[in-house]
Amino acid sequence: MSTAEATTNAGPILRTRGVGRRFGGVHAVRDVTIDVAYGERRAILGPNGAGKTTMFNLIAGDFPPTSGSVELFGQDVTALPSRARSRVGLARTYQKSRLFLGLTVEDNLYLAVVGRDGGRFRPFRSPARDEKIRERAHAMAAEVWLEHALHMQVGSLSHGEQRQLEVGMALISRPQLVMLDEPASGLSRGERGQLTSLLQGLDPAVTLILIEHDMDVALSVAQKVTMLHDGAVIVEGTPAEIRANETVHALYLGKGNYE
Repeated sequence: MSTAEATTNAGPILRTRGVGRRFGGVHAVRDVTIDVAYGERRAILGPNGAGKTTMFNLIAGDFPPTSGSVELFGQDVTALPSRARSRVGLARTYQKSRLFLGLTVEDNLYLAVVGRDGGRFRPFRSPARDEKIRERAHAMAAEVWLEHALHMQVGSLSHGEQRQLEVGMALISRPQLVMLDEPASGLSRGERGQLTSLLQGLDPAVTLILIEHDMDVALSVAQKVTMLHDGAVIVEGTPAEIRANETVHALYLGKGNYE
């Protein structure tokens, strides 16, 4: 499906119905039903242990739900693994970095293209194809404000620049849906501000879902917020509604234990 087709699609880009996941006796996610529209900016928030990352993993296909269903782009993907979901237009980042620290920014972006296109390193590579991939890498580095660092080793970048690169590696496959797992984690105040500006400036045709412990970042980027507690949805609303919600203040904002 093209971006133009995606933006005119009347249905949600993501639909979950009664999704749950157990790990032995632990009910990590309970009966979660959400709809995310094409082009929407959605934040999933909650305290430690609320089930946010588990929910991300269920959407991305890292493991299957024990109950309920997941639909992406209008099709049921509940039984599909993560690689299959990536091929149909989903990309994500993880809490722990998966960057190749000993390689350059350009090389990391190059490998992201090869991996997302389902490519393998062939003994006889096409110079023309390689050049096109390098051009995509250069363009994406500029898009995430890393053009100056294109030929730098990733291990020498600041933590904030590494987070920017992770966003770029997710975006370079031109996905319809991007999921970011705590992109501002460990960043300084200045780096958080820069990341917020970067996320606010993303192509409006790209749907964004993020988990974020920094409420200022999340509520500055999101158009709608889903709050989880003990694996279940307790409230949904706009950033303004979330800031004014007494339950949110009692459970999260007043305790400082959100993530």
